[in-house]
Amino acid sequence: MGDQVIHSRYPQWGVGRVIEVWRGDLPGGRDYVKVVFEDGRVRIFDNSLDSSTYCVRAGLVKLREGD
Repeated sequence: MGDQVIHSRYPQWGVGRVIEVWRGDLPGGRDYVKVVFEDGRVRIFDNSLDSSTYCVRAGLVKLREGD
């Protein structure tokens, strides 16, 4: 929560801030992360490491302090 991110495929969205993270309770269930971007839109990404649509593979990049 609170991490700043950008989407490498959609830089026009601007910097995003993680506002919610949740994990599926079922075995093999998915995890998700909700991000609000500077363009005012809220987007939800798959945060399951084993998923082919994992948010990092999709282009979500966590910014380090000073970036």
